[in-house]
Amino acid sequence: MRTLILGIGNILWADEGFGVRAVEEFHARYETGPDVTVLDGGTQGLYLVQFVEACDQLLVFDAIDYGLEPATLRIVRDAEVPRFMGAKKMSLHQTGFQEVLSAADLLGRYPSRLALIGCQPQDLEDWGGPLTAPVAAAIEPALAAAVETLVEWGVALHPRARSGETRPRLLAHDLDHDAYERRLGGADEETRP
Repeated sequence: MRTLILGIGNILWADEGFGVRAVEEFHARYETGPDVTVLDGGTQGLYLVQFVEACDQLLVFDAIDYGLEPATLRIVRDAEVPRFMGAKKMSLHQTGFQEVLSAADLLGRYPSRLALIGCQPQDLEDWGGPLTAPVAAAIEPALAAAVETLVEWGVALHPRARSGETRPRLLAHDLDHDAYERRLGGADEETRP
């Protein structure tokens, strides 16, 4: 079974970046086998079709406006996923991702298992700002939910061995979490995942 672990969102709009930051942290903590792809999907929209149609199992991290308290996590699965991806659009990437799922379905390569780990955002208006403290704190339980789902799906995960302060980077530029936060003057250490 080929598995795609995908984070989507826009890190330039505060909590809208939850999905990207969650998948980035997942990559820093866990090693996976060759049948698993960990991907920062950002706001790529339809460009993600090739990745979605190539997987059998899809786990997505994203900021979703469920109308709940900020930082509330909600996990939806399978047929429910497309419904929540378009329930209340916060940005263009959500429309794009609904289209990605529809395109994969039309091509006859729709994942057999889907899971969406969505986090209710607190602030989407802070252009260039980091995740708010409550949403940053939600990354830890989101990762726990992801691990539980992936283990249930039979995906082998192994904690990465950490050597000093060096963390494996999913984003190969200055927009990775650590570099971005340093550039902003840093967030409270307690709010960092």
